[in-house]
Amino acid sequence: MDQAQAPTVSNDPRVSPIPSPRMFKEYFQYKGISFPRLIYSEQGLREVENKFQVRDDDVFNVTYQKSGTVWMLEILSLIHSNGDPSRCRTVPNWDRGPWYETVLGLQTARSNQPPRLISSHLPIQLFAKSFFQSKAKVLYTVRNPKDVFVSLYHFAQIFRPYKEPGQLDQFLEQFLEGDVPFGSWFDHVKGWMGLRGHENFFWISYEELQQDLRGSVERICRFLGKQLDAQAMDGVVENASFQAMKQNKMSNFSLAPRFLLDQTHSSFLRKGIAGDWKNQLTTAQSENFDRVYREQMQGLELSFPWDELSPQPSPPPTPGGS
Repeated sequence: MDQAQAPTVSNDPRVSPIPSPRMFKEYFQYKGISFPRLIYSEQGLREVENKFQVRDDDVFNVTYQKSGTVWMLEILSLIHSNGDPSRCRTVPNWDRGPWYETVLGLQTARSNQPPRLISSHLPIQLFAKSFFQSKAKVLYTVRNPKDVFVSLYHFAQIFRPYKEPGQLDQFLEQFLEGDVPFGSWFDHVKGWMGLRGHENFFWISYEELQQDLRGSVERICRFLGKQLDAQAMDGVVENASFQAMKQNKMSNFSLAPRFLLDQTHSSFLRKGIAGDWKNQLTTAQSENFDRVYREQMQGLELSFPWDELSPQPSPPPTPGGS
C-alpha cells in the first residue's frame, strides 16, 4: 500500500492497521505545545478546545504524563462500579476513560454514555472551554517530577510515536526546558493548581495514593459524592493495586499493538513505585533538577510530599533592612 494512503490507527488497538511510517517520531506544535502526529492532530485539538461539549456529570482524570493517569483511571472505574472489577477486566481502559485529546479518544468520549469518565494530559490553556462553564469535575494527580522524568525516559523508549530520548542527561535538559510532548511539567502543574479551592476541582499526589490507597479512595469518593460500603471499598483497593493492574490485560496495555507500544524489553506498568529517580539520577543531575524546580515553582504557595524539592521559603526581613 502506498504510504500516503496508509490507514490511520483504528479505534481498537488490537486490530489497528499500521499507519504510515512517516508519522512515527514526528511532532507538531499546537499553541506552543508539542504533540506526536501519530495519535494527535491540529484539527482534533481545536475540536477539543473549542467544540467539545462537556456535560455536568462528566468526570475528568487529568495528569501530566507519567503521573498516575492509568492508576487513577482504574480507581475511578472501580468506584463507578462499586468495587466490581467485571468491567475493568473486560473493557480496555482507553475505552472506559478515553484520552479525549487524541484523534480516536475524542470519538470514543463523544460516543460514551453518561456519566462519562474522560482522561487527559492537556495543559489547562488547551482544555475544553466548555468545562469552565460546567459543573463537571476534575481530579488532578501530581507526582514527584523526578519520578515523572525517569518514567517518561523509559516510556519514550517503548512508545513509538515519541522520539528516541537519547542519553539521559540530554533528555533531562529537554524535560526541564519543557521540550517534550505536552510541554513543561512546571507550567502544567502551576496551571491546573490555579483551580485550587474550586468545588469541582480535586488534587491528590501519586505519593499519597501509594502511602494510603484506602484513605485516598475515601477522599475521592467524598469529592465525587459517592458512598461505598466496606465490601465495595475492599473491591476498589484490591483491584486498583499495582499487582492487580499489571496482571489485567485491559489495564496493562498488553493489547496495544507492538507498532505503537513495544513492550518486549520494558513494560508499560514498569515499577509503580515512588523514589525510583534515586536509582537513575546522579547527584549533579539531581541538584540541577532541584535548582530548576525551585526557580520554576517559587511563589506557588503549596507543599508537596517530595519535601526536599519544595521551594525554600523566603527569609523573614531583618530589622531595619530595606
